[in-house]
Amino acid sequence: MLNVLPQITIRDLIDIGIVSFLIYRVLIYLSKTRAIQILFGIMTIVMLSVLAKLLDLYTLSFLLNNVLTIGIFAIIVIFQPEIRKLLARLGEGQMGLFAQRYEAEKVIDEIVRASATMSQDKIGALIVIERDVKTDSYAEAGTEIDGEVSKELLITIFWPGTPLHDGAVIVREDRIKKAGVFLPLTLNTKLPQVVGTRHRAAIGITEETDAIAVIVSEETGNISIAYHGKLIKNLEPQRLKRILKSLLVKEIETKNAIKELITTFLKGENVEKDSR
Repeated sequence: MLNVLPQITIRDLIDIGIVSFLIYRVLIYLSKTRAIQILFGIMTIVMLSVLAKLLDLYTLSFLLNNVLTIGIFAIIVIFQPEIRKLLARLGEGQMGLFAQRYEAEKVIDEIVRASATMSQDKIGALIVIERDVKTDSYAEAGTEIDGEVSKELLITIFWPGTPLHDGAVIVREDRIKKAGVFLPLTLNTKLPQVVGTRHRAAIGITEETDAIAVIVSEETGNISIAYHGKLIKNLEPQRLKRILKSLLVKEIETKNAIKELITTFLKGENVEKDSR
C-alpha cells in the first residue's frame, strides 16, 4: 500500500476527481427519476450474484448471471428516456452546475401577480416551474408557446373557454414553453377525496421530477403549491412569493456564483481583484 502512494500524481488525482464528479452528477440526476429504483434493483442482483459465487450456489449463480447478461440489453431499453434526457442536458450545458442565468425574481413576480388575480376571479390554473429535471417527456402533447412569462399571458391561457385553459403551463427559466399539458396524476392513496384533478396532477409531476407547481382552485380560488410530492394549501400571494423565492432564487444565485468562479479560474483572471 505504501509503495503505491508515491506513484500517485496530480494528474491521477485530477482524473479521479473528474470521474467522481461525473458519477456524482449522474447519480444526483437519477435520484430525481424512477430510474434510481431500477438501479437499486440491479445492484441487488449483482450483490446476490457475488454472494452466490462465494457460497458455491451453482444454480442460483447460473440463474443470476443469465439475468445480468440479458439485463445489459434490458437496461438500455428501460433507461432509454433517462439516457436521452441526460444526453440532452449535457448538450445544453444543463447538468445543474452550469445552469443558464435568468431573472428568477421577475418570473416569480409575474407568476404571483397572475395567481393573485386568478384567485380573485376563481380562474383555475396549474403552473409548473421546471428546475433541473426537464419535463419534456410529460409535455410532448402540449402546445408550443415559447413566450416570455407575464401575468397577462398566463391569465389569457387559463381564461375559461380558451382551448388551453384545462391543461398545465410549463415554465422553463423565463419562458412559457408549453400550455395545455396534461400531467400524470399522483397514485398517492392517502390524499383526501376532496383533492381535485389539478392538485393531483401537480403532486404527480413533483413526484416524478424536481419541478414546483402552483395551483389556483377553480372552485374556491385558493392558491396552493406542490413540490417533492407535498402540497401546501391556502396560500396568500405574499407567502407564495416567499416560498418560490426560497426554492428558486437562492438556488440559482448559488449556481451562478459557482459558474462565475469556475469561469474566472479557467480564464486565469484574478479572483480577488473585484473585492478590493
